Amino acid sequence: MIREIVKYGHPVLRQKGAAIEKITPDIKQLIAEMFETMQASHGIGLAAQQVGRALQLTVIDVREVKDRPSTLELKGQPAEVAEFMPLVLINPEVTPVGEPAAGGEGCLSFPEMFAEISRPESVDVKALDERGKVIEFRAGGLLARAVQHEADHLNGILFIDRMERKTKEEFRDELDALQVATKAELAAARKSKKT
Repeated sequence: MIREIVKYGHPVLRQKGAAIEKITPDIKQLIAEMFETMQASHGIGLAAQQVGRALQLTVIDVREVKDRPSTLELKGQPAEVAEFMPLVLINPEVTPVGEPAAGGEGCLSFPEMFAEISRPESVDVKALDERGKVIEFRAGGLLARAVQHEADHLNGILFIDRMERKTKEEFRDELDALQVATKAELAAARKSKKT
């Protein structure tokens, strides 16, 4: 089932996700729906908050992106990124390794907005996969950027929070309009539930 992606202005996007203690059938179903939703929206990552659930869960798949390379190391050895995809990260711990570098980012919760965001080039990641097994890897390039973007979502941090002030000001009108539209949709949904 394709879920609705919540947009900027929805309070769940600012919530820190709860740790997942057990991989339940509900969590497995959510993972499947998140992948379906992400693929239908042509995204490379999606956090649980973006489908209205404040949990420490994200899905990532960078295989379709050919013009922005990704690197992956498992136990210190280079590994094939495509063989590691699609990727589920539950309760991830992300540690910056590389120097910060600017790169283009967009976000499914901010339609049609793209900006240069500075993030470390590489990160070490420790998380659980969809079976509850511990996975550890070092990511670089686009995969590192996607992991950091999604990990931010899990902590209630949005990519606009990482923008330079000047860039954010350039988006001010669009951000305000998106926030107003989202809040109006939420109010309408609450009202229709009451009737």
